[in-house]
Amino acid sequence: MGQGEERRWPPGPRGHRLTGNTRAYEADRIGFLRRSHREYGDVFSYDEHTLFVIDPELAHEALIRTGDTFVTELAPFDMRRDTNRAAEHATSWMPERRSAWPGLNRTAAATTDERTVAILDAVITDGAGQDVDVLTTMRTLTARTIAEYCFGADHAGVAELLHETVRATQAFAEASREFPAWLPLPRHRRYFRTYRRLTATLTGLVRERRASPSGRSRDDLLGFLLAGEPAPSVDTVVSTLHSVLLGGHGVPAAALTSLVWELARRPRLVHDLRDEADGAQAGGTPLADAVVRETLRLYPPAWLMTRTAATATTLGAWSLGPGDDVLLNPYLIHRDPRWWPRPDEFDPTRWLAGQAAPGPAYLPFGAGPRVCLGATLTMRQLTLTTSWLARRFTVESPNAESVTLEFVDRLAPAHLRARFLPVESARRNSG
Repeated sequence: MGQGEERRWPPGPRGHRLTGNTRAYEADRIGFLRRSHREYGDVFSYDEHTLFVIDPELAHEALIRTGDTFVTELAPFDMRRDTNRAAEHATSWMPERRSAWPGLNRTAAATTDERTVAILDAVITDGAGQDVDVLTTMRTLTARTIAEYCFGADHAGVAELLHETVRATQAFAEASREFPAWLPLPRHRRYFRTYRRLTATLTGLVRERRASPSGRSRDDLLGFLLAGEPAPSVDTVVSTLHSVLLGGHGVPAAALTSLVWELARRPRLVHDLRDEADGAQAGGTPLADAVVRETLRLYPPAWLMTRTAATATTLGAWSLGPGDDVLLNPYLIHRDPRWWPRPDEFDPTRWLAGQAAPGPAYLPFGAGPRVCLGATLTMRQLTLTTSWLARRFTVESPNAESVTLEFVDRLAPAHLRARFLPVESARRNSG
């Protein structure tokens, strides 16, 4: 935008003269976005530095340009909106992503099947028949799975630290208002304490493994990273592991909770999955894959993605300055009748026979250079878990018809409870 040129900024709800749109948004986030979308269109403003995008083409463009004119969401305490520092971090992070990618690709993901099933047996079977909180159970499952994938036999304590990190960051995901880091708020102290513990633990594991003669040959992601040439720095390996651990914990746990929600309400679907699993090889089936893809469409865990303009730029017809935020909404894009027939209907058959998503209107893992690093691994584990659950258990839920989606942090049905009844036991009870 040239000097003196008028800034082009989209219209949007004006909100309260003092608090803006904060109260209306926090009271009903998706309701607020739906209303604004209907009234103002695919791009609308939240305030003078924040806009929402429900246009798949523009969302895709912002994701593709991440690392160039856009950076990912700034840190919780980046009150100065230091986009230069964020851009420098994005530039340095790209080589780390490229070095880690072979350790997370389809071939590498296929080696996790046996390990994933063993963890499933330990977590689900031990509590079989009991009424459990599904999200808590799935977080336990995914924390153990990703910790073992990264560290193998050296994973002890990492899963628990992931749980602590999620709890420490939850307060920031729930709030629309930022506060300076120097304020002695309990949530600030907890966040910094947890972050330091996780970083120190990862650093210790990396240094200990690097000092071991056999450390680089170990069959886990850390061993793969340490075997890279030239040898990566400890900080580089820790940064990569940090991203993989957090990404491989929250998104799969939320997705699995939504999967269980659908399985509990669709006994016929469980029956079909079970029939296919009984005759399929380990690793999932076409129907299981379709069920996962449809779940990620209807309930994308990363339901809202933030990109921040690193420089003065444009997105479509709109002008942005450094530090302006663009909030992309896969949830509404995935449910838009312009791109999806019967958009609010759970229909896995839309993915069968190799049917592809309509253009850029499917964004469960983002897109572009910062697409989720563990997307392939996550898809394989979700598909395998879906097939395994249907084959081994009947899923019952006392509150599946009454729970609602929680639009905070990772999208998932709130407070869903379920019982996983072993198939043989369920058959005996029904007889």
